[in-house]
Amino acid sequence: MLQPQQSYVGYPAAGLQQLLLPPDALLLYPSADSVIILNARTLALTRVLAFWEAFPRTFHTQDAITSLSVDSGMKLIVAAMNTRIVAWSLSGVQQDAWRIHSTLVLADNQTITTLDNKAGLLAVGTEKGLSIYTLILENDLPTWSKKWTVSAISPILVNFAPSLMYIATVSKKDNAVRLYSTTSGRQTQIIPHPRPITKLSWRHSQASSRDDLIMYTITSDSALRIFLPVLDAPEHLQLHACLDLFSSLPFSVAESHLGSSPSHVFWLDREIVGNALNHILQDHPQEDDARTRRISEIKEEGWDLFLRILGDGSVVVTAVANLDRRPPTLLKQFTLQHSAASTFPHPPSYLYLLPNPDPGLITLATTPPLAAFDLSPLSFFDAQSNGLRPTAKGLDRVPEEDSDIIRFVRTPEGKGVGVLRSNRGGGAWRIVERGTKLVRAGNWSNADFVVVLEKGRQVATYSKSDGLLTLHTSPLQTVTLPLLESLFTLPSSSGSELIVGVTPDFSIVQLRAETSKLTLCSENHLPLTSPPQFILPVDPMAWGMSHAEHDALLSVSEAGVLAFWVPENSDAGWRCTGKVRTGRSGFKKARCSSVKKTALIVPGSDGDELTIWDSTESEFASGLEYRGVYQESILDLDWSSTPDMQSILAVGFLRHVDILCQQRSTYFDEGPGWTLCRKIEIQSFTPYPISDSIWLAHGSFLVGAGHQMYLFGDSPQAKGDSSETLFEYVARQNGPLDDYHPQMLLQCLLWDKIELVKDIIVNLAHDVEHMEEDGKVQWTSVPVERFFGNEKTANMNTAQKKRYTMLFNEPTPKEESEEEGFSRSLVARLIKTLEANPLPHLTPNEQAHLIVLIQTTLEISEQQRSLDSNGLRYLISMRSFYIINHRAVSNENSPSSNGAIPRETGRRERLRYRDMIWAFHSESQELLLSASTAACNGKMVWTDARALGIALWLNSLESLKTQLELIARNEYMAGDDRDPTACSLFYFALGKSKLVHGLWRQAAWHKEQAVMLKFLANDFSEPRWRTAALKNAYALLSKRRFEYAAAFFLLGNSLKDAVNVCIKQLGDFQLAVALARVVEQGNDGPILQSIFTDTVLPTAFQLGNRWLGSWAFWLLHRRDLAVRILLTPLQDIAAAFDVRVTEIGEPHYDDPSLALLFSQLRSKTLQAAKGTSEISGRAEFNFVLQMSRVFCRMGCHALALDLVRSWSFERPSTAVHGPPASPQVDQRGPPSPTVSRRPIFPLEPALRRRTSIVIDMDIVSLPPTRSASPERGVDHKEYPIDTIKEENDLLARKAGLGNLMKSAKQDVQIPEFDMNAFF
Repeated sequence: MLQPQQSYVGYPAAGLQQLLLPPDALLLYPSADSVIILNARTLALTRVLAFWEAFPRTFHTQDAITSLSVDSGMKLIVAAMNTRIVAWSLSGVQQDAWRIHSTLVLADNQTITTLDNKAGLLAVGTEKGLSIYTLILENDLPTWSKKWTVSAISPILVNFAPSLMYIATVSKKDNAVRLYSTTSGRQTQIIPHPRPITKLSWRHSQASSRDDLIMYTITSDSALRIFLPVLDAPEHLQLHACLDLFSSLPFSVAESHLGSSPSHVFWLDREIVGNALNHILQDHPQEDDARTRRISEIKEEGWDLFLRILGDGSVVVTAVANLDRRPPTLLKQFTLQHSAASTFPHPPSYLYLLPNPDPGLITLATTPPLAAFDLSPLSFFDAQSNGLRPTAKGLDRVPEEDSDIIRFVRTPEGKGVGVLRSNRGGGAWRIVERGTKLVRAGNWSNADFVVVLEKGRQVATYSKSDGLLTLHTSPLQTVTLPLLESLFTLPSSSGSELIVGVTPDFSIVQLRAETSKLTLCSENHLPLTSPPQFILPVDPMAWGMSHAEHDALLSVSEAGVLAFWVPENSDAGWRCTGKVRTGRSGFKKARCSSVKKTALIVPGSDGDELTIWDSTESEFASGLEYRGVYQESILDLDWSSTPDMQSILAVGFLRHVDILCQQRSTYFDEGPGWTLCRKIEIQSFTPYPISDSIWLAHGSFLVGAGHQMYLFGDSPQAKGDSSETLFEYVARQNGPLDDYHPQMLLQCLLWDKIELVKDIIVNLAHDVEHMEEDGKVQWTSVPVERFFGNEKTANMNTAQKKRYTMLFNEPTPKEESEEEGFSRSLVARLIKTLEANPLPHLTPNEQAHLIVLIQTTLEISEQQRSLDSNGLRYLISMRSFYIINHRAVSNENSPSSNGAIPRETGRRERLRYRDMIWAFHSESQELLLSASTAACNGKMVWTDARALGIALWLNSLESLKTQLELIARNEYMAGDDRDPTACSLFYFALGKSKLVHGLWRQAAWHKEQAVMLKFLANDFSEPRWRTAALKNAYALLSKRRFEYAAAFFLLGNSLKDAVNVCIKQLGDFQLAVALARVVEQGNDGPILQSIFTDTVLPTAFQLGNRWLGSWAFWLLHRRDLAVRILLTPLQDIAAAFDVRVTEIGEPHYDDPSLALLFSQLRSKTLQAAKGTSEISGRAEFNFVLQMSRVFCRMGCHALALDLVRSWSFERPSTAVHGPPASPQVDQRGPPSPTVSRRPIFPLEPALRRRTSIVIDMDIVSLPPTRSASPERGVDHKEYPIDTIKEENDLLARKAGLGNLMKSAKQDVQIPEFDMNAFF
């Protein structure tokens, strides 16, 4: 996922250097102010060494490295720039890391022209002379010490002899090679040449007994000369052979090549060639064909081979025999072979041989252009076409690309990119091969702004100096524009591209770019009341995936208001399509994605704040999706989009880029909305800071650092490759879930789609069994229509099918569908398989949740009549709670994780209030209490009861007392010491002080036994002993024994003080509620009511927890507010109830279960209906849309669609019903009871079963509502049904409430049952 694909680091202007680091062979060359190290065979970047690492003042200058030398023996790289020298060595600690070894600075007038280093000796050629330095250790630091200096005329080549006794130099002033003694600096010989010398090298002798001086030189006419000494003058070199074009080819052939491109001659390294030949002969010992004989002859005769590449790309191989023999008169040269033309498509000027990973091959590198080949000696020396196979190729060098990159611009679809450089020039590139390669498409010079058009094939440049926008066509097209601050392109519906410029006064200039024409369309302003801080383009990367209207511009005001704009069709102006109020200011950077997600950077004292905002803002969603504070300064933002419109954000820093993708929200984990899915770091191969980065087509990502570019992308997947691409990974993290995913199953269970869950589990079981057979699996998906099905109908169909099966008594074989149905045996097999083979892409938590949900579904199926829906919801949440606590930290290395993003799943102290409220509204509380006790292994203590919210949801006072007594006993029995203080609080609340007195009698080990026995023996119904108990309570408070102090407050009959200790000192309002309910014998006591108003409600408002607030209002008998708090802003609720709150937290509308609770409560009682009538239809509409968006964020898209399809917007009817029609007129038969008892609200199907409504508020006496009997002959006025307008929605609801209250006062007359009504 997003691996390096290509590096564009500049290309060599001349020759290369070699470095052998077995098993790799490296190529090195200077590029601008850096040294580039490449793999010789693949040309893949290994490392970039920057000169400014040693000399920071050279950073961002136009100076370039002029000389480079490599010592393979010491693994030392030496580079020179002007008068400075830097040496790098391979780190001994980290094998692939290079560190600065040493530096050297010469005098200002000694500009370095050439270098060579070998075995601790450094030869430095300057414009004034030649110097030799030796490497010494000074204070354990490597230092270069000057050995000698001689005057020389600008040497351009310098090379140590293999023996290090001599050094050869070449000057640009004459055509001679000068030899110097390395020890003394004395010039020993001058060897004149007829033409300028271009290359110089020493031959490494193969004989171990002597160290002969054999030198090769190549002159500008491509003639190679061989110099070696004679017997009587062993230190004096003489010319013994010259290989020119005519010595290699017949005269007629050579003459034909004189007029063409010049040829180039190269010597082939004897050692590298010999090693490859040895391996070939060892692998083919028995073969005796012509090819093997040729290889054997070359090896046995010890020929030196020379390669000449002609202008037509053909190759001539010349052999020179007897170089190691004496006397030199035995030298013999001959042409070994002449290959066909175009062997080299581009004849190079430099050629090098290096070892190949395959020992039977040789790596051949050439430049320019930079290219690498695999040379097979067996085929090459047989003149076969497959003897030289290209493995990698670089681009031609463009000197202008040595300037630093300033920024990137791309085409709207990302298939072309423009690179702007510090020299005001740049180039256009096109992305090819599915985002894995860039090719040049054009260049420009002297531009301030650039836009790239036609997928990178065309550019338009703008210069501030003359105000000209130039379209680079033939001929050039220009348009004069005002001064611009930014320039960008947008797709146009007409097919041509739209160029948009923004002036300093935020005027918008629009131009249309056609094939060879620029047209100025309009110049206008956005209709804003105040000048914006930014006007930015909305990223158009994904516009081609949708045909809907797209916002083109984003404006950001100083006050933090984001506004989105589309151009009018008439080109007359801009229209605002939406606004988001962020509440932030002082923006540093902003970017907007294709789907209108906006990333904002605001600098602060703690670092840069990154926020991501959705464009949808309502009273239920502020639009904020993510907030993160980064200590490191954020330098760049850029958006991309997947094919399914998922947004990806690249956050650029100085040394790395964070790739953020949207993270699917879950029902239990409150993770951030966005998460890091990939970090791109370039420090491992380059020291340059990142100057810009940009997304391109196919999910490719381009990074610019210095003058270099690095392309990241997903490699084309081979057959059978299971690796994920970036788009696949993002879709898995935030796309629609599979049917079997535990979150989808959970939501289906919460929304009473039990039969659907059964079908999904059956499909999963069959798919998993199939996966076991062949290792592959085709997941079976449930048709989306099943998510819209009526569970009641499904149950009836299932029952009918089973009943029909029972009609036949003969022993018929079971149908296949019956065998594969949902059953205990199927569930057992499935769970066993899942435990052995976890499903792919599920975290350990999700895997455990899936198994528990499957088990829970089986229990529901077997006990469906005993457990209601709300009880089921509580049961699922309780089991998930224990799973999360059991797996407090998910193991990222688990095989079941499969690279999924680990979530923060720390241990939770309690269930969420949401889950407790489901149990509160359940009618199966005794079953839930049993399940809760079983979850605690039958020994529930108060920490368990608090975690499960027993005191909040258990409605029966007697059950609560019984449970508290069990908790008291378990607290007492929990420790080995049997401490009576652990249970005193609960027993005193239950009024069982005598029982505690008995427990103290058994606590002989306790130091307080005697005191407590004496004290508890008193009668606490007397005021004096109550006062004594209160005094003891205060004493215990001072000793910070808070729970025991609360117990003594109860003993002293001061419930209020005990409750205050629980709330303030213990921070446990649940314990306070439990004590108040038990002591006050109900839910209406003043102490309990004060807990609700003074503690629970302020806590709910501070946390933004609507579930807790709804529960408190319900018990306060304000059930209208219990409904309204689910949808109404908390500020309005606080004002309506006069809640004393100092802080109102962020409203949490990220839970679709809020809609489920609202649908249950809105018509449950008359008070709830009153609260519903006070919620506007528009608010309810926005609420449902928000819940559907939350479903989509959870990956449950089918359930989101089901919600908006099936939601019933309850509206009270305000129609005035006239007198009933006479029986003679009504031919529909007698009315059914359902029709007669129809409620005033048109309820959703789930609520229409309700035949009565709980009257929980006083209804004032109302006048008779029955109309008078109709009189004969009197025309009766028809009463039309009123249409409820949205703006009068609230009034309409309140009017409907009045009708509802009237109907509540009337006696409902049910007609007698008439069987004929059904026929």
